[in-house]
Amino acid sequence: MGRPYPYWFYAPAAAVYGVLFLIPTVLALYFSLTRWSLFTNEFIGFGNYALFFREPALFSGLWHTLVYAVVTSGLKVVLGMALAILLTSQIIARGYLRSVVFFPTLVSTIGVGLTFTILMNPERGLINQALGAVGVDGPGWLTDPSYALLSVALVDVWKGVGLATLIYIAGIVSIPQDYFEAARVDGASAWQNFRSITLPLARPATVTVVILSLIGGLRSFDLIWAMTRGGPGFTSDVIASVIYKQYQAGFYGLSTAGNVVLFIVVTAIVFPLWRFLNRKEVEL
Repeated sequence: MGRPYPYWFYAPAAAVYGVLFLIPTVLALYFSLTRWSLFTNEFIGFGNYALFFREPALFSGLWHTLVYAVVTSGLKVVLGMALAILLTSQIIARGYLRSVVFFPTLVSTIGVGLTFTILMNPERGLINQALGAVGVDGPGWLTDPSYALLSVALVDVWKGVGLATLIYIAGIVSIPQDYFEAARVDGASAWQNFRSITLPLARPATVTVVILSLIGGLRSFDLIWAMTRGGPGFTSDVIASVIYKQYQAGFYGLSTAGNVVLFIVVTAIVFPLWRFLNRKEVEL
């Protein structure tokens, strides 16, 4: 084995990590225990947390966050895998189609939100006009409480499925072709190839897509705020938007406590899931 790097070699990375993560995390934990403004702070212990968990919107926001994260991550896994299989097959204009699928990932989230807000307008939106042309009465995508959260989730999938597809493409093209050639000799069908070769050997890509999509879904804020601001009413509020509303109202300590709660929720869900998925991968 080669000689390990000296400890000072890690100092620049450790300094960046400390400045950008450790120090802000410690400060957030401290200020979540205070009633603070830009110029003053008063230590109040766990008062902010007690008040935050008495916030009625928190429980609905937590449920909406979980639904949003599960829907968006699930659809990105399924659609990303399907598109990756299509875009690694021998089809015409494959390179161009890959660019088209990945393009939404490069667009500003706020720009996407504002664009789809116009497209989903129940009266003048292009989507409902297109549905009306074929005799279908389109719903109020962002104004109907039954559709608002799901509508934003579908836009999130449209924007993020390109990255999931790219990860799956990298996973699929890394599979040795010997497996597919042996399966072809044995007369395996396309479904058997997918079930017995592509799906298990692309598992690392699946784990990556699931974890990244779930983290993004649990932390989602900008797209929801751009499209619905948590409305109508509180039907599309997620934890992040509840926290932001507390900040807007001037409850800085309360919103800081909410951020700590969000950090704990994301860690409590993602870290065990990551360990579980990677353990299964090792067993395979």
